[in-house]
Amino acid sequence: MNILAKEIPSAGGTGTRPHPRAWEPATLIVILLVSAVGAIIGLQILTTLGMTPNTSIIGALVAMIIARIPNRLFISFRSTHVQNLVQSAMSTATFGAANGLLLPIGIPYVLNRPDLILPMFAGVSLAMILDGYLLYRMYGSALFPANAAWPQGIAAAEAIRAGDKGGQNAVVLGAGAAIGATGAWFGIPMSAFGTAFIGNVWALGMFGIGLLISGYSTFLFAAPVFHGIFPDASPMKALAPHGLMVGAGLVALLQMGFVMLARKQPAAAATKATEPEVRPSTTRRILGFGSIAYVLIAILLAVTGGLMEEMSLTGLVGFIVFAAAAALVHELIVGISAMHTGWFPAFAVALITLLLGILLGLPLTGLILLTGFSAATGPAFADMGYDLKTGTILRAGEGHAFDLDGRRQQWFASLIAFGVAIVVVAFSWESLFGMGRIPPINFVYASAIEAGVTGDAARNLFLWAIPGALLQFIGASKRQMGVLFATGMLLGNVAAGFAVLIGIAVRLALTTFWPGRFDSRIPVFAGGVIAGDALFSFTSATIRSFGTDK
Repeated sequence: MNILAKEIPSAGGTGTRPHPRAWEPATLIVILLVSAVGAIIGLQILTTLGMTPNTSIIGALVAMIIARIPNRLFISFRSTHVQNLVQSAMSTATFGAANGLLLPIGIPYVLNRPDLILPMFAGVSLAMILDGYLLYRMYGSALFPANAAWPQGIAAAEAIRAGDKGGQNAVVLGAGAAIGATGAWFGIPMSAFGTAFIGNVWALGMFGIGLLISGYSTFLFAAPVFHGIFPDASPMKALAPHGLMVGAGLVALLQMGFVMLARKQPAAAATKATEPEVRPSTTRRILGFGSIAYVLIAILLAVTGGLMEEMSLTGLVGFIVFAAAAALVHELIVGISAMHTGWFPAFAVALITLLLGILLGLPLTGLILLTGFSAATGPAFADMGYDLKTGTILRAGEGHAFDLDGRRQQWFASLIAFGVAIVVVAFSWESLFGMGRIPPINFVYASAIEAGVTGDAARNLFLWAIPGALLQFIGASKRQMGVLFATGMLLGNVAAGFAVLIGIAVRLALTTFWPGRFDSRIPVFAGGVIAGDALFSFTSATIRSFGTDK
């Protein structure tokens, strides 16, 4: 079977109407426009505030507004499936332009290696597209199931459904959005609170605990007994979170391997037409294709970046294999975190890859290429999961063929958005960097490269990898306790930690004392909270980012 051509039943073969096409003229024009806007917004906010907003909800709102225009040209936008294509494109362009493209090429710029910018741009453009494609193909597999949380996807879907149908769910969604926006106004990360109602309790619990431990580290580890373990009472300086992620990530990869080696398909999966499973054998082929593709991109980077002149043949082969493996592992870890919590430590995991590269003794050119390559993978992977989850919810009950056809159209919409992101960054990066508009995380990467890694740091990474591996092993692949605890430790946000744990407590209280009563409302409320937080945060970040230009 051709790995690039996903087998999709004919939409009309089972009596199901065809899914709206991303290439239809009106839809295509809107996709191009919102993709350009999303890319520009992503670049603006990343270079001024150091973050990338999730514009999925914004894209959905744009599509819903267009649907209200009293003109026959826009009648197709009344379809929730067309709105799904528009929101998919906008969020793809935002993350693609900011995280997938501008951030990686900023690394050689900061380190005064302009000769590496164009090779990096070419390599990460391919890596970004491959990143999104691999999730598109693996969505619905045992590794990345369609019935997993994917919190941002639920929020976008509930917003679109409420706009389409109204009713009691619209009231519940509106109440959740009001609570989310109010909490965000007070500086509370309400998306963490909303996610607690729909994600895996064990995974989210470890995530919340990790956030609190890291956030309160100066208080928790101030006692003299910890001075030799945590310098300045900082687990981050001791590389404890990084080591935890290394150990948990390695065990998670082994667990994924066992899942892919399974020959029997889960029995429950076959009963859900809207959640078709991707067979383990297919998943193995997809990951095999992805591994080969990443090796080819690593070769491209090595050749065009001039690495062949700095390393021996053996060292060059080692760099190519390590870079490809790091890119693949990075996207899988980021995808797992995003799937369970709606948050992902893309910056931090790329830093871990960089630290390992330094320990391996890679030259400056190799470290720059490795870091940019790794950083480019993951965000598009996670964002594609959010968008496909939105589509899965909106297509529920439409039939197996319609759902798969809808996924393909979402991939086409995202592919268009990737193209727009590449064009926007190609024409804007020089002027942005010339004005000093550089993603702040680039300076962190540059400082790490210039400072190097001591023997103590290597020892700490190894020692802290052990508890990370044990925690991941105990929780098994369904709970991802080690990866999510390490994610929380890397992010270190006290407010988010409390929000997650309080949300879990409320959720358990509702399901324990009133079993079944609120089951149908909880996802809608959670989606509203996340949507309200996203809308307020997006508006606030946009105003602040443009305010910094003055």
